[in-house]
Amino acid sequence: MKKQYFILFIALLTALTSIAQRKKRTAEIGVFLGGSYYIGELNPLHHINQFTKPAGGFVFRYNLNKRLSARANLLFGNIEGHDSFSNSEAAQQRNLSFKSPITEFSGQLEFNFLEYQIGVEKHKFSPYIFFGLAGFKFNPQGQYGNNWVNLQPLGTEGQGLEGGASKKKYKLVQMSIPFGVGAKANLSKNIGLSFEWGMRKTFTDYLDDVSKKYYDPVALAAARGTTAAVMSDPSIGTDPGVSNAGRQRGNPTNKDWYSFIGIALTIKLKDRPETCPGVH
Repeated sequence: MKKQYFILFIALLTALTSIAQRKKRTAEIGVFLGGSYYIGELNPLHHINQFTKPAGGFVFRYNLNKRLSARANLLFGNIEGHDSFSNSEAAQQRNLSFKSPITEFSGQLEFNFLEYQIGVEKHKFSPYIFFGLAGFKFNPQGQYGNNWVNLQPLGTEGQGLEGGASKKKYKLVQMSIPFGVGAKANLSKNIGLSFEWGMRKTFTDYLDDVSKKYYDPVALAAARGTTAAVMSDPSIGTDPGVSNAGRQRGNPTNKDWYSFIGIALTIKLKDRPETCPGVH
């Protein structure tokens, strides 16, 4: 499925570039500043809350014409979630928490609802939508005493062990599909400002290291150590003599999401002249 999305995106980008090849094109380069957050087992419903963390990065935009733009992003953010903040008693009892850095490189296409061009008074503002394809790296960590430990190597749901969640541990480099909305406006002859909110559909349920069932803590401790067993099940208020092994720990039917929201300040580069038919 991920391969099909990639092929579709490349085909569409090629087609749009071909359509725009005789139009006047411009380019912009700039920075992105804003926030990042995630939606998953440890924050299932709430957007832009106390778990939203600072994010930033770099933007390159290639304007195919006044309506269409291709863009490359390199963004850096952080995501986190805590059961202790949930309104659900079951989630509070589960008592899981995590944090993770996010590094994303993406290619996107933007469609302006109005004609827009930096430095042109009559085309100085437009709302827009965007979608694309991204590769991202993450690394969920959990707090163990005063330290934060990497969770993926621990295999907290028995990944790689007999009867575990999967035969192998999940990969820390994944693909996602960015899409969202925004608005852009001229600040001066060569400077533009855009504000956008974008979601990322991922193909993993392990941004937070939580997806399926509790693994046997005794077997997990024997194979991966005491830390793995503790990080797998820090639940509170349960009978110490009763194991949660085999009980639901997460919801594998819903994949995790992450988001970037913020502003991009871009500077217009030197115009590329129009290409005349038959001239290369």
